[in-house]
Order: sequence, then C-alpha cells, then structure tokens
Amino acid sequence: MAQEAIGLIETKGLCALIEAADSALKAANVTMTGYEAVGSGYVCAFFRGDVAAVKAAIDAGQSKVGSLGKLIAAHVIARPSE
Repeated sequence: MAQEAIGLIETKGLCALIEAADSALKAANVTMTGYEAVGSGYVCAFFRGDVAAVKAAIDAGQSKVGSLGKLIAAHVIARPSE
C-alpha cells in the first residue's frame, strides 16, 4: 500500500502559486486539497498523495514559480501523523 504524504508550496503572489499548482498537478497523481492566503501577498497550497508522487509534484511546482513571484517554501511531509 502506498504511503501518504502532504506537500506544501508557499509563494509571494497568487499568480505564482497558480502556475506552481498547475505544474504540480500535471506532473504527478496528486490532489490539491486547498490553499490558504497567509497575508501580505503570501499564499500556500496543499497537496496529498503517495510519497513519490508528492515529491515529484512539489519539485515540478517549485521550479515554475520563476519571474511570476517569489518561492517562499516548498516542503514534503512523508507519513504525517493523524
């Protein structure tokens, strides 16, 4: 059975997050569970899926932020506690 993981991409700028999320969703079989406006232009998207897929999606997403905004953080939590 595949192990679950949670991935996060945080950017400064909504357009950058939308581009990153689009790339992440196209790169691997993951589900975007939502996003949160943190404040001051910072936004964070959350992804769920098996560990390898989430790692691939986060890698693809963070590489697409580019000139649209600023990547603040990208992280994968493998097998998070319930």
